[in-house]
Amino acid sequence: RRVYRTTTHVPWELGQIMDSETFEKSRLYQLDKSTFSFWSGLYSEVEGTMILLCGGIPFLWNLSGHISGHAGFGPEYEIVQSLVFLLLATLFSAVTGLPWSLYNTFVIEEKHGFNQQTLGFFFKDAVKKFIVTQCILLPVTSLLLYIIKIGGDYFFIYAWLFTLVVSLVLVTIYADYIAPLFDKFIPLPEGELKQQIETMAKSIDFPLTKVYVVEGSKRSSHSNAYFYGFFKNKRIVLFDTLLEDYSALNKEPAEGEDGENEETKAKTKNKKQGCKNEEVLAVLGHELGHWKLGHTVKNIIISQMNSFLCFFLFAVLIGRKELFAAFGFYDTQPTLIGLMIIFQFIFSPYNEVLSFCLTVLSRRFEFQADAFAKELGKAKDLYSALIKLNKDNLGFPVSDWIFSMWHYSHPPLLERLQALKDAKQE
Repeated sequence: RRVYRTTTHVPWELGQIMDSETFEKSRLYQLDKSTFSFWSGLYSEVEGTMILLCGGIPFLWNLSGHISGHAGFGPEYEIVQSLVFLLLATLFSAVTGLPWSLYNTFVIEEKHGFNQQTLGFFFKDAVKKFIVTQCILLPVTSLLLYIIKIGGDYFFIYAWLFTLVVSLVLVTIYADYIAPLFDKFIPLPEGELKQQIETMAKSIDFPLTKVYVVEGSKRSSHSNAYFYGFFKNKRIVLFDTLLEDYSALNKEPAEGEDGENEETKAKTKNKKQGCKNEEVLAVLGHELGHWKLGHTVKNIIISQMNSFLCFFLFAVLIGRKELFAAFGFYDTQPTLIGLMIIFQFIFSPYNEVLSFCLTVLSRRFEFQADAFAKELGKAKDLYSALIKLNKDNLGFPVSDWIFSMWHYSHPPLLERLQALKDAKQE
C-alpha cells in the first residue's frame, strides 16, 4: 500500500512502456482495490471470530435439525440435516457477502471503467450462480458423507477417489454445460486469426478441436484466454475483450438495440485497446506452453496428492472428541462439522504454507511458458501484448517485493519483460 501511495511518477525503466496518465490511473485503481481488500478482509475476520465466540456453528446445526425434523427427518438422518446446514450456511455467506460484491462491482470497478453490468444483470447472475452451486454442492456433499460413513477404516481412500472423479467430471463439463449458463460462447469465425491459431496448434501437436470467443465484455472489460479439455479434445476460449477486432468495447452500439444487449450494453466511455492478431497468437503461445511443458498435469498431480494427504489426516483426527467440543459440539460429532473444523481451521496454517509454495511454483511456470512462446518466435509480440494487457487491465507495474513474493502467482511485469527483452532485440 505504501508503494501505491508514494510511487507517483513513472520510474525511468518504465519510460518507454507506460505513459504518465495510464500510470496514475493504474496507481489509483490498485490503491482503491487495496483499501477495499483491507476492509473486506477485516470484516471477514471479525465475522468469523464472532461466529466462533457466539456459537454460530452449533446454533446453525441445531436450527438445521429443527427444520429437517419438521420435514419428517429425525436425528438419525444426519446427511439430510447436513444438507440443510450447508444450504443455510451458503445462503448466509451469500447474503453477508452481497454488499461487498455490490460495492466492488458498482463503485470500484465502475469508477475505473471496468464494470459493464447493470444492477438487474448483476442480481440475475448472482441468483443463477447460487442455484447452480447448490445443484452441484448438495448432491456431491451427500455422496461424500455417505462414502465416509460406509467406507470403514479406509474411507479416506474412497473419499479421495470420489473427489478426484468429481473434479475431473466438473473440469470436463464446465466449459460445455456450466459456463454457457452465464456467458455466450460463439465459434471464432473463419479467417486469418483462426487459421493462424490452428497452424500454431498443429506445429506443437496440440489437439485443437474448436476455438471459441466468449462475450466477457457484458460483465467486465478485463481480458483473458484459456484452454480446456482432456486427451484429444482440446478447445481454446478467447475473451472478446482480448481481441481488438471483436471486442464490443471498441464498437459503438448499433441504433435500436434492445433486450439483453440493451441491458448489458458496453459502456464505450472507456474503450479498451485489445490485442492485434499477432499479439493474440503470442498470448496463446504462452498458454499452450503451459500444456506442452506439462504444467496443467503437474498442477493436477500436486492438487490430488494434497487432497489425499488432507483426507488421510482427516481420518486420523475425526475421532478426537475434543476438537468437536472446542467448537461447541459436546454430545454429537457430525461428519460434515468434522470436515469443516479440520479442513477450514486445523489445516489453516498448512494451507497458507502450501499456498506460498504453489505461488512460487506458478511464477516459475509463467517464466517457462514465456520462454516457450519465445522459442516459437513470439517474443516481440508477447512483449507488446503484455504491455497492452497491463495497460488495459490497469495493472500497476511497481510492487513491494515481499508482498509480490507472497501473493502474486504471476511474476511482475518488469521481470517478464526483461526475460523477453534479449530475444525481442534479436
